[in-house]
Amino acid sequence: MSTIAAPSIHPKKKTPHLLLKALASGAILAIALTFVLKYVFHYYLNYSQIAFAQSAADYWPLRGWLLMHITGGMVALLVGPSQFWTGFRVRFARLHRFTGFVFLGAVAVGSIGAYHMAYSTTFGWGFGFALAAMATAWVTTTGVAYYAILKRRIQIHKEWMARAYVVTFSFVTFRLFNDYGPTSRLLPADMLGVTVAWASFTIPLFITIVVQQLWRMRTSSTDT
Repeated sequence: MSTIAAPSIHPKKKTPHLLLKALASGAILAIALTFVLKYVFHYYLNYSQIAFAQSAADYWPLRGWLLMHITGGMVALLVGPSQFWTGFRVRFARLHRFTGFVFLGAVAVGSIGAYHMAYSTTFGWGFGFALAAMATAWVTTTGVAYYAILKRRIQIHKEWMARAYVVTFSFVTFRLFNDYGPTSRLLPADMLGVTVAWASFTIPLFITIVVQQLWRMRTSSTDT
């Protein structure tokens, strides 16, 4: 009798959770697409010194490195959510692995561009150091996630992939903090970029780690 009753109960428990995950993933992807359309595409559509100077005066000499950075970030930003869809992982395992390698490649390309821009920026060493720190967090979280899956540590891989995507999403949070809300009015103005660059990845990453650890303690079946 228990083997017959189990299937009818299991989906009812799973459905709300899966629906919530689908809605959250859809919302994240929608925000990512909006960001790309508003802040990224114009670099490809208007490839000229005038167009690049509208964003920042030193971007034209660094245009090749900038395009590496934003292209890698854009690909990782749009591919990343597929890594968290359980149904996608189960039904399309090969495609899941392929998109995972695409994510790895995008992070590699984007971080190389970021490091060169951090070294060459004319916005001061403070902003350059913050950009380098962001790139380091990006590479590190992605690298640990990849190493975990090589070792077949699935849960650890999931946790670090979530952290890697949070750092990837700092492309979006940087613009949100810089252009909107009270953080956009931080003074002095020349320190705004430095402050926002640090806050855009450290605060979301800190929150993610805390939530992950609380969830792990809640779901753990062992007491110490």
